[in-house]
Amino acid sequence: MAQTLRLIPPPVQLRDLPEPRWDQVLRLSDDTGLLEHARNAIARREHGYCVDDVSRGLLVAAREPRPRPELVRQSERYLAFLTHAQGPDGAFRNRMSYERRWTDEPSLGDWWGRAMWGLGTAAARGPSGWIRRESANAFRQGLRCRSAWPRAMAFAGLGAAELLRAGPYDPAVAELLGDAATAIGTPGADPEWVWPEPELTYANPSVAEVVIAAGDLLGDEGLLTDGLRMLSWLCRTQEQNGHLSTVPVGGWRPGQPRHRFDQQPIEAAATADACATAAAVTGDEHWDAPLFQAITWFFGDNDTGTVMYDPETGGCYDGLTANGPNLNQGAESTLALVSTLQHARTLASRSATRPSGGLA
Repeated sequence: MAQTLRLIPPPVQLRDLPEPRWDQVLRLSDDTGLLEHARNAIARREHGYCVDDVSRGLLVAAREPRPRPELVRQSERYLAFLTHAQGPDGAFRNRMSYERRWTDEPSLGDWWGRAMWGLGTAAARGPSGWIRRESANAFRQGLRCRSAWPRAMAFAGLGAAELLRAGPYDPAVAELLGDAATAIGTPGADPEWVWPEPELTYANPSVAEVVIAAGDLLGDEGLLTDGLRMLSWLCRTQEQNGHLSTVPVGGWRPGQPRHRFDQQPIEAAATADACATAAAVTGDEHWDAPLFQAITWFFGDNDTGTVMYDPETGGCYDGLTANGPNLNQGAESTLALVSTLQHARTLASRSATRPSGGLA
């Protein structure tokens, strides 16, 4: 299902953008967790829940500086879901049916990494002491694990980075972050293909971000340089006619034509996350430009001029196709929007304090 919608035509200004809204996230939430899929804005119970999305929910909720009581209560449910999903060895199940039955066994796929990212963020920034303590307990239980999958390690490493920023320094947490950077590898010497992998697949900005975080927090200047180089190249590679054009489903490979669709909101959100981290670590305002592109991708500054935000629900459409948006508003895409609007709010505040007014 596709339809072209234009609500805020480019060029988009920060002052035009809405505050982060939780309406659709809460619409998909219940006393168990966060339902994964929606048809339009209505939850599809038959698809149940997944640790991937509940972890994202906990992470983004923990980033809210002044959460409403309803969001704090839902954060507790997300956390309870994750602690229930965790096995005694620290690994995580991923999928639960609507009838509250787990349909898989604990393992170390991407969901382990995302759970560790969410738990690390909640342990560092959670709105209450009990959420922070219980998140830290679950994170420490997962800390003994290592995944064979680089992206799972990248996600877990970003959770470790959150804890290290909050302090105090913990050598076991630092070791996980260092292992994550090692799992990613080093960028190549070819300026046409800097990426440390033979193709660009998914969550590429998170791969660069964890290397940046490791370089910063572990005091490794070489790692920091590598991560910034990777992210800079990725941002240039994803830029099309002055706007963000994210790596689509199917990926990109060197020397092959680059198709543009379908694009996923989570890739724009990951770009915003990584650029915000680069800006914070370096103090370099040049990172605000690709961050702004990631923000405005949701509001029509993309390959089809399509607004991905639904102002009626506060949700985000699930994917950008050549013909416009997939109008379903699932958990992953909506949380991607909320997360990116959190960055927009921070960027607007930062820009307002600059003599030039910045991007606002």
